[in-house]
Amino acid sequence: MAADEVQVDPERVRLEFLAPNPGSKRPRKRIGRGPGSGTGKTSGRGTKGLGSRSGGGVREGYAGGQIPVYMQQAKLRGPNHKKSMPMGPFRTHSVPVNVGQLAVFDAGSVVDVEALEARGLVKNNANRAWPVKILAEGELTVALTVRANAFSAAAKAKIEAAGGTAEVIGTTTEE
Repeated sequence: MAADEVQVDPERVRLEFLAPNPGSKRPRKRIGRGPGSGTGKTSGRGTKGLGSRSGGGVREGYAGGQIPVYMQQAKLRGPNHKKSMPMGPFRTHSVPVNVGQLAVFDAGSVVDVEALEARGLVKNNANRAWPVKILAEGELTVALTVRANAFSAAAKAKIEAAGGTAEVIGTTTEE
């Protein structure tokens, strides 16, 4: 018997003997149960301030008064409105798919958004419905009929050079 093997009593290998390893579970902290508990009165929240209030706490992205990272990023051109910020529902998005990724499809097949989702090239887009844009990274050797919301000029040239066609379909997003 090797040194790391442990002898197990067959009678103890039963459902009623299942238990977590010693020390792996800790009892929950019972806060607000008097001064003897160590977490009485203010319940571990300190005194006063935003963190002590119910529903309090700093918002996501708050940087202590310093300009947050999302506001330091580039703005869209023109007067700075909410839609100029690189966050939230105001910035327009698209899902990029490179021409080199389309090589997984058979020659002559029709590649649309549903086919891209089925192959895993476009993920988590069912609820967002972002437009799909085909970009020119990589090489394409098979002739495909590609239907997407947008194409870069170089991507369209590569698809047509391989003997395929690039068809623009309408977008479903609202402006």
